[in-house]
Amino acid sequence: MPSTNTSLDKQYIDPEKQEQSPELLHYTDQSSDSESNPDAYLLKEIEHEKDSQIKYRSCSWQKTAGLLFSEYICLAIMSFPWSYSILGLVPGLIITVFISLTVAYTGCIIGDYCSRYPHIQSICDIGQHLFWGKKWAWYATAACFILNNTLIQALHVLIGAKYLNTVSHHGACTVVFAVVSAIICCIFSLPRTFSHMSFVGIFAAATMFVAVILSIVFAAIQDHPEGFDGTPVHWNLWPEKGTTYVSGMSAMLNIVYTFVGQICYPSFISEMKNPKDFKKAIYVVTICEVLVFALAGSIVYVYAGNHYMVAPAFGVLTGKYKIAAFTFAIPTIVFLGSLYSNVSSQFIFLKVFQNSKHKSQHTVKGWGFWIALNVFFWIVAFIIAEVIPFFSDLLSLMSSLFDCWFGFVFWGVAFIRLRQDKYKGQFSNTREFWNVLKTGEKIEYIICIILILMGIYILGPGTYASVDSIVLSYQSGAYGSVFTCASNGL
Repeated sequence: MPSTNTSLDKQYIDPEKQEQSPELLHYTDQSSDSESNPDAYLLKEIEHEKDSQIKYRSCSWQKTAGLLFSEYICLAIMSFPWSYSILGLVPGLIITVFISLTVAYTGCIIGDYCSRYPHIQSICDIGQHLFWGKKWAWYATAACFILNNTLIQALHVLIGAKYLNTVSHHGACTVVFAVVSAIICCIFSLPRTFSHMSFVGIFAAATMFVAVILSIVFAAIQDHPEGFDGTPVHWNLWPEKGTTYVSGMSAMLNIVYTFVGQICYPSFISEMKNPKDFKKAIYVVTICEVLVFALAGSIVYVYAGNHYMVAPAFGVLTGKYKIAAFTFAIPTIVFLGSLYSNVSSQFIFLKVFQNSKHKSQHTVKGWGFWIALNVFFWIVAFIIAEVIPFFSDLLSLMSSLFDCWFGFVFWGVAFIRLRQDKYKGQFSNTREFWNVLKTGEKIEYIICIILILMGIYILGPGTYASVDSIVLSYQSGAYGSVFTCASNGL
């Protein structure tokens, strides 16, 4: 069990141990140092790592952008055509642009928050910091954080097995393919810093971009979609008559899930040399992702239509087209799951070895614990993947349970806390606080209240719709049994 101390706590270090082992030096009362002089704290932290074998504060904004690209240019893009087939092309594109701008805005808030409080290492520290330093907030955030990341790992185990079944025409038991997928992902989870992970992440994003372009081209040039039965291809600008609330909400949550990746932002920023540069990464990634998501979703949907649509949309491609496009997605299938395992493992590792040489030096104990953490998370992910063998509904459920907090509620509260800190001492009640805000800040304040309400809506009705969709799918026999050898290939 990792230490219950968070980076927000005062920690005592024996002065004699500091003299004997300089690498054990840690800054007591990080929170007060960080808040009183954030820039000085950051410089002190970078200087502290100067002679370390493993340097955490080593990411440039370009490398961080690479991590964000790997997080967003991912397989979930290929669920957009399915979402558009339910929502209709116009609502689908509107929701895509709206959610992307919302995420970019909240990303800027996160950048400001982590720059203001550079001692923050993860979303869990933010959870505690937002809610008045309460321990329960840290534990609750940590539980959601770990579960969310592990579910994403499970999703990539499932998709890895789906790919192997597709290209091999079910050459082995699906459980075996899932094991192979988990082992490969585990190996790529092992680099200790995000700086090293970013190189593979950029490559994974680039190959996934190729997969998306190929899917668009192949959908346009093939004679007909996979499974063509003579029914003409048709698509809609608006939802079809009879579209239910449950199906519409599931389709919207698919889009939300793809965009809402803020859960990892604080972890990425905690390893940046200059956290203030995070906004540069956000701007570049947002522009690219909106173009890719909108084009992939709309073009593939128009050529495949409602009747033949599946998720991921590689399934609407025929024969060699399907295999060619799907194959270019392999690096992202492997890497993105690995990234989330890495984030979870770092979270626990840094709490256990916060003041130890094992954090910054290459030691047998440090590496042994690091490898054990990643192996453990992949074993759990494999079990979840076999017990919950579905794709679109899993994305929707994850969105409703976790994205409501980490995509909306947290950042509305974070903006309010930042402004309270900015005008500290200038107000004694809510009315006075509102009066000291500038006009632009008042508008942002209202926007952030709306963000909080959006998060609450996604948690309530969103969770209901996701669970109901899963129940209906099971009743219709859409899912197989647990730990089955049956093919899940496209």
